[in-house]
Amino acid sequence: MIEDRWETALALFDADLRRRGMAPRTRSEYGADLRQFATWSTAAGVEPTLVTTRVLRRYAASLSQGGAAPTTVARKLAALRSFFRALREHGQVDQNPGDLVPSPKKAQKLPRVLKADEMARLLDRIPTSTPLELRDRALFELAYACGLRAEEIVNLDVESVRFDSEELRIEGKGSKTRIVPVGEAALGAVSRYLERGRPVLADNPDVRALFLSKSGRRLSTSDVRRRLRGWTRLIGLQGGASPHALRHSFATHLLEGGADLRAIQEMLGHSTISTTQIYTRVESARLRTAYASSHPRA
Repeated sequence: MIEDRWETALALFDADLRRRGMAPRTRSEYGADLRQFATWSTAAGVEPTLVTTRVLRRYAASLSQGGAAPTTVARKLAALRSFFRALREHGQVDQNPGDLVPSPKKAQKLPRVLKADEMARLLDRIPTSTPLELRDRALFELAYACGLRAEEIVNLDVESVRFDSEELRIEGKGSKTRIVPVGEAALGAVSRYLERGRPVLADNPDVRALFLSKSGRRLSTSDVRRRLRGWTRLIGLQGGASPHALRHSFATHLLEGGADLRAIQEMLGHSTISTTQIYTRVESARLRTAYASSHPRA
């Protein structure tokens, strides 16, 4: 049960997110995290205007004691900072109590990266005999060629691929558009799919999605993950792979090939270079391993 003043504050924040064009799924995730805090605060007799840094610290401690992972606590605190920032902008509170509450340190987990020969084995062994095979080959060639997120893959339309300029127009996070070069292998796979695969799957000319299901609808991210899981299992790829692993592999292979980190940042659609710098740690780890196994005095 949530106290009325919390309901009003949560509705105000959600309205702000709507005006900013935030995706429904993201708004829902914010709402779930904030309603959990509102429920906890109502039980403690604390209304929105009385939340202090100490209250937030107590809440974070209760989450940790309840078994929440550091990443979960950090996410919930980030949501609360955004919430109280909005309340301050609306004059509901004088300061943001979340500004002085540090997030728990998250373990630095390096992304799963496939070797270049593993990527080649995965892509080259997807046959192209049926419409679904043509689709999958084109989909994963394009995902690896352009470093796409799963959501970006399924949001592509037929017009997103620019064959003349060998580019892909991508709608990324926060409705930000970026243009990324596309290699010959991916363009060839997409061209074959558009010629021989998509016309068979498309039963509604109004659906402009590039990648279609067997029933002619736009694919979902779960469809993409399921199909990739099936192909990695078929070729016996140890550890499997996710769409995000293809994205990580794209960035790492570019870095290994000498690409500039700023260029990789732009192609990935990262808003800050610090996000992209995780790939320098991947490369550094690879070099350390090579050094340890090769240098006579290592």
